[in-house]
Amino acid sequence: MSDHGGRHRGAHPADEKLFAPKQHETLRKAVADLSLLFSRGYASVASLKLVGDHFELKERQRLAVARAACSDRQKELRKQKLLPHEAIKEQNLLIDGFNLIVTMEAALSGGVLIRCRDDCLRDLSSVHGSYRSVAETDKAIDLISETLLAATPASAVWLLDQPVSNSGRLAQRIREMSLERDWPWSVEVVMNPDKVIRASDQIAVTSDSNIIDGVKRWINLGESLITRHMPDAWVVDLRDVS
Repeated sequence: MSDHGGRHRGAHPADEKLFAPKQHETLRKAVADLSLLFSRGYASVASLKLVGDHFELKERQRLAVARAACSDRQKELRKQKLLPHEAIKEQNLLIDGFNLIVTMEAALSGGVLIRCRDDCLRDLSSVHGSYRSVAETDKAIDLISETLLAATPASAVWLLDQPVSNSGRLAQRIREMSLERDWPWSVEVVMNPDKVIRASDQIAVTSDSNIIDGVKRWINLGESLITRHMPDAWVVDLRDVS
């Protein structure tokens, strides 16, 4: 998959200003306020507008705050269902393909990552119906695969969203790399990976909050990959102000 033409998933031109160190305290307070509203059962769209307007946040800052926030109950339940990496030994995994690959591409190309209230690292990219490989795509797949292999799962199925353009091409690239390197992976392009993962008993590999809230068990692979292998990644910690 070398048709990326030198594209990267890196930082948005405004990010250096929007996520400068002097912005961090305001952003953390916004996450704390939004999480409090979520904990009290307030609607998410109205809550985000209220908090965003109060702190005069720009669009990408609102996106970061929305991805970082969660209710107290969500935070607790996600923690309870989280497995350590050793627990995937001889287990079958379901990988939320776009979720993990796009986060790793962003990390590798200097994009901003948000350390969220549930300890996940989330990027600010959005696939929105269209995916194009970038210069870091193969490296991202390689890092994910080698790290998973070290934990010796029985198998892993990568799930990609059929409605997203180029999902078939990315699936083909993962299959080619798996064949070349003798990885025990398979790839499926399905209509709704979120639904498939939530309905399964297998361990989910994702940082998608909607999926994590619906599964029985998950691992926070992206967070440990970036922490271990990319110490220089641009991470903005928006966890609770204490």
